Amino acid sequence: MDGTTIARQCSLCEAHCGILVTVEDLRVTRIEGNPDDVLSKGYICPKATAMGGLHHDPDRLRTPVRRVGDSFEPIGWDEAFREIGQRLRAVRAAHGPSAIGMYMGNPAAHSSSVMYGALLRAALLTRNFFTASSIDQFPQEFVAWRMFGSNVLMPVTDIDRTDRLVVLGANPAVSNGSITTMPGAKQRIREVRKRGGTVVVIDPRRTETARLADEHVAVRPGGDVYLLLGMLHVLLTEGLSDERAVRAQCAGLDELRELVLTTTPQRMAPLAGVDAETIARLARDHAAAPSAVLYARIGVCQQVTGTLTHWLVNTINAVTGNLDRAGGQMFASPVVDAARYAKYLPMGHGAWTDRSGEHKSFRTELPVAVLAEDILTPGPGQIRAMITYAGNPVLSTPQAGRLDDALASLDFYVAVDMYVTETTRHADIILPPISSLEREELSLLFPIFSVRNNARYDARVFEPPADGLEDWQILARLITELVPLPARRFTGRALTGVFEQFSPMRLTAAAVATGPYGVLRRGRKGLTLGKIREAVGGIDLGPLRPRLPELIGTADRKAHLAPTDFLDAIRAVIDDPTAGPTPGYDLQLIGRRHLRSNNSWLHNIPSMVKGRDRCTVLMHPDDAATRGLTDGDRATVGSAVGSIVVPVEISDDIRPGVVAIPHGWGHAEPGVGWTVAAAQPGVNVNLLHDPALTDPLSGASAVNNTWVRVSPAPTETSDTTTRSEAVTAPR
Repeated sequence: MDGTTIARQCSLCEAHCGILVTVEDLRVTRIEGNPDDVLSKGYICPKATAMGGLHHDPDRLRTPVRRVGDSFEPIGWDEAFREIGQRLRAVRAAHGPSAIGMYMGNPAAHSSSVMYGALLRAALLTRNFFTASSIDQFPQEFVAWRMFGSNVLMPVTDIDRTDRLVVLGANPAVSNGSITTMPGAKQRIREVRKRGGTVVVIDPRRTETARLADEHVAVRPGGDVYLLLGMLHVLLTEGLSDERAVRAQCAGLDELRELVLTTTPQRMAPLAGVDAETIARLARDHAAAPSAVLYARIGVCQQVTGTLTHWLVNTINAVTGNLDRAGGQMFASPVVDAARYAKYLPMGHGAWTDRSGEHKSFRTELPVAVLAEDILTPGPGQIRAMITYAGNPVLSTPQAGRLDDALASLDFYVAVDMYVTETTRHADIILPPISSLEREELSLLFPIFSVRNNARYDARVFEPPADGLEDWQILARLITELVPLPARRFTGRALTGVFEQFSPMRLTAAAVATGPYGVLRRGRKGLTLGKIREAVGGIDLGPLRPRLPELIGTADRKAHLAPTDFLDAIRAVIDDPTAGPTPGYDLQLIGRRHLRSNNSWLHNIPSMVKGRDRCTVLMHPDDAATRGLTDGDRATVGSAVGSIVVPVEISDDIRPGVVAIPHGWGHAEPGVGWTVAAAQPGVNVNLLHDPALTDPLSGASAVNNTWVRVSPAPTETSDTTTRSEAVTAPR
């Protein structure tokens, strides 16, 4: 393959930008944007160039390893699976199926192997299943289920045709969209303005996206829900919606109008941190635009009002006539139309709870905020063994520092991961899949949330090693070890052979052929996997089109604007606004993204961490001055559950009274196999967040509005993380 260029996609984030990978002497020498890609059109961000670094990283595991004391030694695949099966089956026999827990990180969704992750979860028969979704998107899924009858029906922002784009708690200029896949978001935003449209960003920080906008509204953290209530009051009391059209598409308009009678902009303004005139103007401008869309994402997901905020976002889009219409919120038509059938899947909300009885299951999983407690607390139902797949919850979830101790206490722990991370360092066995550049893929998930219908294929850049396994093959072998089989030595081998005949690519080929664009529906002109393979930049399937009536899963076939549980919850928020500062803590902590970071994945790639320190606490000049801090000083940031020491970065881009720290850092733990990351470790901001603080409706962790205090760090304090003695809030 020397001296060749292969077209595929960067699989590091949801954008999946098309890339051209040049290889010489079996090494990646160049990665550039693919101008023929039908969705990204040549755009890439710096993260895409890290694909080669990840593949060649000497710290990446190439063979399974087994813990021996405080280190790891290589082990063969067959021996590894045999030991895993024996030990997991022993735990299950002694303590029941729910004694085995499973955590799946969001990289799993970037591969078609995710379908085998779901099969493994089913084979475990455990109630203790967790994913990164309860950290980053549960509120959106919960709202989609309650409003449209399916958690998959999270609307897509039709950015390419809108006349007015309003962004809340999202930074697409850096993320390139999430649950709205929009590679090259900067240019798409510029195009909105170029064609005469308007862009508004509502965020406590003047983000990279806000710098491209016509207007930046510096809302108070946690104030979004009040701002939206004030807007809705204006829309419904000033007659700014087409009531007849709304009633034809939606149910609950009368209940909604009654709800917002008292949520005037004047009453909501102090709670939102935005003046009443601005709130009213935002509502009127949204209604007056030929098309308009509110787009909200992770910044508002990660709050105690995450579900309510996303509900109000969808509701405002609906009452202004911007649901299921060009330029508003829409639903994609992918080659494998999972959304059409997802409405038949039960969400199982409240089918079981965690051991405390406080947190309900949703789509067969529990909120990850309870994971450490359910491992550490003795008694019936205690998690005694774990499987993690493509996740690093020690860094990515709020556990008040207890997850380290929890994982170390397990009877057995197996990880499917390419690295020894802050999480997998506790594993007894680590099973590493081949690299992304050694796989072929056809993404099934992200086209569901794409801003334009498309089908794009990922070609292999390198042939996988003879002894390498793909993610799905590893997961299939784990399933084989866990399901009850007589004469396992022989029947297990036979079952593995069966799985080999049902690879994700074979299943995908069948799904494409039988899908809405497939040959079995459209004849010879229809799509096949082969045709998609041959299209170097993918196949453009056209703009989004109205299709909610054929997808919606509610009994009356209407969007529900006023679910009873939402009304009850929002009344409580209106009558008893979110609490002010915790005594002794006077600043609100939010998160932030960087273009060269993606959670904890890329900190071991030199090109991604070079330059200035990006793990800093961003502060307004006034807040820094009152605390005697200057740019570059070391500061102690403390909350009710922990403290960290981090450099100060001063900027008037952030609202006074608010500080921001990125997540995904904290690589100073012993035994981690990331050489580059360990040299620039940063700190783990999740040590500041209380795991007991969650969105009461969806169970998602509330990590984006933590009250903290900031003070100069003692000069003798090292750069490493320090922890409070009171590491867990009362439950």
